[in-house]
Amino acid sequence: MSKVGIFGAGWVGLVTGSCFAELGHEVVIRDVVPEKIEALRKGDVPFHEQQVPELLQRNAERLTFTLDVNDVADCELLFICVDTPPTYSGDADLSRVWTVIDELPNLKGRPILVMKSTVPVGTGEKVRHGLDSRGLGHVGYASNPEFLAEGRAVEDFMNPDRVVVGAFEEADGDAVAALYSGLEAPIVRCDVNSAEMIKLAANAFLMTRISFINEIANVCEATGADVVKVAAGIGLDRRLGPHFLNAGIGYGGSCFPKDSLALKQLASNSGYHFQLLSAVIEVNELQKRRVIQKLKKHLGPLRGKSVALLGLAFKPNTDDMREAPSIVLASRLLAEGAEVRGWDPVADGRALPRGVEIATSVLDAVRGADAAVIVTEWAELKTLARDEIRDAMANALIIDGRNLLDPAAAREAGFEYEGIGRPAALVAEPSV
Repeated sequence: MSKVGIFGAGWVGLVTGSCFAELGHEVVIRDVVPEKIEALRKGDVPFHEQQVPELLQRNAERLTFTLDVNDVADCELLFICVDTPPTYSGDADLSRVWTVIDELPNLKGRPILVMKSTVPVGTGEKVRHGLDSRGLGHVGYASNPEFLAEGRAVEDFMNPDRVVVGAFEEADGDAVAALYSGLEAPIVRCDVNSAEMIKLAANAFLMTRISFINEIANVCEATGADVVKVAAGIGLDRRLGPHFLNAGIGYGGSCFPKDSLALKQLASNSGYHFQLLSAVIEVNELQKRRVIQKLKKHLGPLRGKSVALLGLAFKPNTDDMREAPSIVLASRLLAEGAEVRGWDPVADGRALPRGVEIATSVLDAVRGADAAVIVTEWAELKTLARDEIRDAMANALIIDGRNLLDPAAAREAGFEYEGIGRPAALVAEPSV
């Protein structure tokens, strides 16, 4: 087993560190925020991610949390797991990556620096030059991008579709690949540039599928087709598959928006206009705003109307509100003069604009509301179309932004219902 150092105690760093500890490795996680390290030493996880608290507790003897960079000096592999947020130009901000490089302690032997953070193609070559310039030519370098989905990150790590390892030296790639020897997954070995591109290209393709099915949903609304049936028919084609074909109100989160901008900017900086990705980004932004038009269709002008946003996190099973559609919707509704209430079982809603009232239950959120908008497909919302909710609302209007409900059943329960890409009249789904 190896001794692994992790730079960054955020979402990627903690998931990576806790999972490596679960595989039997000794792990040292270093961060620069004292409050975060103190909380982790007490067993408190600063975000909501299934299984992470249990992994940290179960592997406490193999996990060390520290502020001192020298505590990772004897680690055989050093993983960079820091944020790379977008700059105003759309480029990835690599300042935290370079801070790690600058703060590396005196390293002996042949340690390997491994990039887990999402970075532009070509970053590895620059880091390699930076290490050499610092007199750290004996330190190996590899790219090992993460493919973790929030809400199921531990499952994704322990049961990956693939493990991508790009390295300048084959022996360095061997050492990184060996960390995953306890997992049953294909190991994709390649050069560093290709590993960096695999991460960006994978996310871009998933975003393209989401924007494509949302465009199809919009056409379905104009033609009377049902996007749910259309997606099911498409997904059975073995060349396409069913994944990421759920129409809705757009993607959000910490990865897709950031990575799409980074890849678009990377192409632009290289002299290439990435037309398809530009369209994907535009479709996603417009899709979030289509809910406002649906509300106006049913309610008229929104000034003075009360709207409940149900689900604030960008997806279920996480408290992450970065680039969440709820933020755009709340901002637009407030600008239209509406009163806005929000509810989420996990996210605290602090990222929402001022003026949004946070409710502690779904019932409190919809009480007296003119409309309820399903923004996040939390399991708790599958029973939204019930008598208690209908009787509490001023107008029993549901805008189902995730096609979570059975339209016919919702209408039979006395609700005015509109989904995404669904016709005005649908028969109830047959029972199975």
